[in-house]
Amino acid sequence: MKKSLLTVSLLFTILSGIIAQTDYGTVQEGELGFTAGIAHYFGDLNTRARLNRFKPALGIFYRKQFNNYLAMRVSAHYAQLGYSDIYSKNSYQNTRNLSFNTDILEFAVHGDFNFFKFVPGDADFSFTPYVTIGLGVFSYNPYAYLNGKKVFLRPLGTEGQNTGYVGADGKVRKPYGSMAVCVPIGLGIKYSISKSLNLSVQIAQRLTTTDYIDDVSMTYVGIDKFPPINGQPSTAGILQDRSAEKGVPIGNEGIQRGWSKQKDQYLIVEIGLSFNITGYKCPSAK
Repeated sequence: MKKSLLTVSLLFTILSGIIAQTDYGTVQEGELGFTAGIAHYFGDLNTRARLNRFKPALGIFYRKQFNNYLAMRVSAHYAQLGYSDIYSKNSYQNTRNLSFNTDILEFAVHGDFNFFKFVPGDADFSFTPYVTIGLGVFSYNPYAYLNGKKVFLRPLGTEGQNTGYVGADGKVRKPYGSMAVCVPIGLGIKYSISKSLNLSVQIAQRLTTTDYIDDVSMTYVGIDKFPPINGQPSTAGILQDRSAEKGVPIGNEGIQRGWSKQKDQYLIVEIGLSFNITGYKCPSAK
């Protein structure tokens, strides 16, 4: 009991010290900002985390400042992701010949912690690195191109999701959703240009709860699960195994198509410009 009281007292003392360092007078209460940058995908088509196919990303955020060190940020991002097996140096992946693109719309809440005291407009406290961690949701809808035409992949059930297929694990493969959860974790640098304007640079990795950003996760189910339509191969049948375009089809039932034990991820690197929202804090009577 005494140890618990001592711990609580110590935490209270530390927090009180941080809050006490907040200057009276005009104080920063929050920021409204806009960002632009680049996004990159990591997953079953980019297994070695190569950084070679960046796509655009845009964002908007509101940051609520609790003191000179702690803040909560609400953000919205639009980004594009995409990759192809043709970029891989692995012979199997190159033969697999799969590809995808998708738009991402993300909403997240973040906790930001400044390493240094940050006071906009004060030359002594105008710069700080910070760490950020958050929780969000995002939408995705992967598509590929067939004969120059965009084809959305989720409705096709390229891994047998629309056929009642039962995998080696004994589970029926069900269609995946269009939304998933993400956990942004990253680092940033913030600089006060003036009392009203800040410049920031941030890099944050998004861990996700889905392995289908790229429409690739498990094993092939075999071309026989996608019967021809009017005597012609179905779109789903073609796009589930594109190795035939390389000469020799490899998509026999049970052959590995993706790696389901590792979820897909994406990265956003962005530059931000934010406008300070200020208030006035009066000193106490003491």
